[in-house]
Amino acid sequence: MALWVILLCTLIASLLGGLYLTGSFRRQRPGEPPLDKGTLPWLGYVLDFRKDSSEFLRRMQSKHGDVFTVLIGGHYFTFVMDPFCFGAIVKESRSKLDFRTFAIKLVLQVFGYKAIEATHNIVHMSSTKHLMGDGLTAMTQATMENFQKLMLFNLSSGEEKRAWQEDNLFHYCYNIVFRAGYLSLYGTEPHQGTENKEEAHQQDRIHSNQLFHEFRKYDRLFPQLAYSVLSRKDKIEAERLKRLFWSMLSVRKSWQKDNISGWISDQDKLLAENGVPEHMRDRFMFMLLWASQGNTGPTAFWLLLYLMKHPEAMKVVKDEVDKVSRENGQEAKPGNPPINITRDMLKQTPFLDSALEETLRLVAAPVLVRAVLQDISLKLSSGTEYTLRKGDRVALFPHLAVQMNPEIHPEPHQFRYDRFINPDGTKKEFYRNGKRLKYFNMPWGAGVSTCPGRFFAAAEIKLFVFLMLSYYDLELVNREEELPAIDCSRWGFGTMQPVSDIRFRYRLR
Repeated sequence: MALWVILLCTLIASLLGGLYLTGSFRRQRPGEPPLDKGTLPWLGYVLDFRKDSSEFLRRMQSKHGDVFTVLIGGHYFTFVMDPFCFGAIVKESRSKLDFRTFAIKLVLQVFGYKAIEATHNIVHMSSTKHLMGDGLTAMTQATMENFQKLMLFNLSSGEEKRAWQEDNLFHYCYNIVFRAGYLSLYGTEPHQGTENKEEAHQQDRIHSNQLFHEFRKYDRLFPQLAYSVLSRKDKIEAERLKRLFWSMLSVRKSWQKDNISGWISDQDKLLAENGVPEHMRDRFMFMLLWASQGNTGPTAFWLLLYLMKHPEAMKVVKDEVDKVSRENGQEAKPGNPPINITRDMLKQTPFLDSALEETLRLVAAPVLVRAVLQDISLKLSSGTEYTLRKGDRVALFPHLAVQMNPEIHPEPHQFRYDRFINPDGTKKEFYRNGKRLKYFNMPWGAGVSTCPGRFFAAAEIKLFVFLMLSYYDLELVNREEELPAIDCSRWGFGTMQPVSDIRFRYRLR
């Protein structure tokens, strides 16, 4: 009898301990945000969140207000939807709110790279040097040359070249932008003398296209890989693709290229100096590829699609790029040398800038997460004050909180190419309840998690669109076709992607 009593007590203790660890006994303390654990122990709302994060958070906000805590996969997340609180969160010291813990775990899981303490500083320092200021001027020129290599190498004045050509818009944009960015960052095929130059360029075109084909396979698996919900078959495929990219992007192969960017070479040198082994630096190169090229092509797709869907916007932006070209002594016409778009020219396109920012407002949807390392106080614009509990996670979802907020952006689901620009060309300011907002559009994140390559990414997208509008007439094959729906599995990972492609046609102007 005594043995059964011991076993029963052990079972009860284990059960109670398990319930405690899964948060089943957690209660809302005085001064804490509303708590919603859902009905499933430990899992909480993980299924709802993964199915459609935006719709789930919209429902929770309607139920609980601008701040609420929910249980998702064994962790408590406090979502803050009051944009006036964003600054306090993204600027809080790392001793209280930590971003790097999540970044380190994610890059290990999806890229196989085990980050060292210096990784964040190395990326930030190199990005500041090479993807901003004078460094960005050089990178813009390199990217321009690679766009020419991919898009303009077979231009002809023959009438057969002026016929309409059809393609899938998402694939076309993603393919060209990815390849130009890759060649600009990771280098090009070496060649000896002018006679071998075109052969090397052809190899670049072939190799970059093969790389993109494999990258898209991995990109499709990325959300499920990040959530650790891949099927056995997809796990095997993801591992195959990782190893393929570790090999194709290995530092040994990269150093054999010409024109490797300082952004890539500097980071590799600094990692080596910090004792990171070569095989781990190969994995770092894969991480940089996805970070730099995983969102630019999809953003370019949405921007061109919105312009084709809105003829007035297309005309204004096309007239602007033509004007900038003429004022800089260039014209995209048969027989002329390819136009060379410089960083200075990209600074002269306020309508294109506004159209890009409007596109990002509509389709960029990162989730910004911090670990709460000690209890902290958070005061809302309403005056209500909450305590965030140590051990929880605090999260921002700007797409819902500000970018699609009708109090900030009237008719938020509508594309307005001039939403971010005043009639006199100055940038607009935005308000909520009569108070000016600092954070009214956050496609690049904020604070320590701000995308360090945002200026290069914007330049890359603008270069592509500038060239497309300069050289081609563009239109949708079916002008009445609705915008494709977005893939809800990608909420939180940057620019959204469509669930289906859309046909378009283009011809030389």
